[in-house]
Amino acid sequence: MRVNVHLLHTPETDMLDYLQSSLDPHITLTTGMEISYPANYHILVAGRPRRDHLSGSPNLHTLIIPWAGLPSETRDLMLYFPNIAVHNLHHNAEPVAEMTVALLLAAAKFIVPMDRALRSHDWRPRYGPNPAVLLGGKTALILGYGAIGRRVGRICMGLGMQVLATRRSVTTPIEMEGAMVYPASALHNLLPGVTALIITLPLTPETEGLIGAAELALLSPRSVLVNVGRGAIVQESALYKALRDGMLHAAGLDVWYTYPRESGARVNTPPSAYPFGELDNVVLSPHRAGALGVQEAERKRMIALATALNAAAREEPLPNPVNVRVGY
Repeated sequence: MRVNVHLLHTPETDMLDYLQSSLDPHITLTTGMEISYPANYHILVAGRPRRDHLSGSPNLHTLIIPWAGLPSETRDLMLYFPNIAVHNLHHNAEPVAEMTVALLLAAAKFIVPMDRALRSHDWRPRYGPNPAVLLGGKTALILGYGAIGRRVGRICMGLGMQVLATRRSVTTPIEMEGAMVYPASALHNLLPGVTALIITLPLTPETEGLIGAAELALLSPRSVLVNVGRGAIVQESALYKALRDGMLHAAGLDVWYTYPRESGARVNTPPSAYPFGELDNVVLSPHRAGALGVQEAERKRMIALATALNAAAREEPLPNPVNVRVGY
């Protein structure tokens, strides 16, 4: 099947060559922001397309967002184009899962404050009360058991943890890859038995503010929270107060509430209205869980994109479909 594909943003030459060499011969590839209308592409690869990009080709049937997630402005726009299917690339699932577990271990073992103390030649943490939490034999609850959540679950099982999870598409509890997966509505029933609460959800109207003071109060005071989804899934003030007051033992956070609006603000923009950085029981990461070296990250992206495009050329289902109305 002949498939015309347009990439709105042109990759570096070596990555474009790599992509081209990986494609089925029935795929014609064009790139760039400059498009002559009417255009003739069937698939558009873009994270934040404009309306004219979507309406400019009468043959367009698929939008591929070249990362995981659905930007809010893209979701709003795609609601006007219900006949265009939307798909993601999940090439970053592996590094995000690794960072998730790194944050979990760093927070549970209080690695950062102990590192900071020893850098100033202070050995007192070795001889004082040990705040570290043992994870083996405990329970992890993963909110969002998709590509990232399943990888995290496997690693947690390797640590000897029992893994529970929630998933939007599940209506009754089922076993999935060694974890017991529950409907999202079971959240409050699951929280009291959890030592590690791990959030890998996208931000949608359903998930915004999902974890607030009431949910945090259901956790044990020895629990650790890790968020690599989006900051707004956890209510900002409730999280800060729970960590400050000892209702939550520790947290590892890669996603935040305030981001720099321009490059000049990158050196002095607090990630929250609350001083999380003053708390020793928080590990702060600047939204870099999916980061790899540029070449390695782009190669993984090109491999995932080639897989999706080749599936289209062979008239096979494309991976990672997105429900625009739901938001992921």
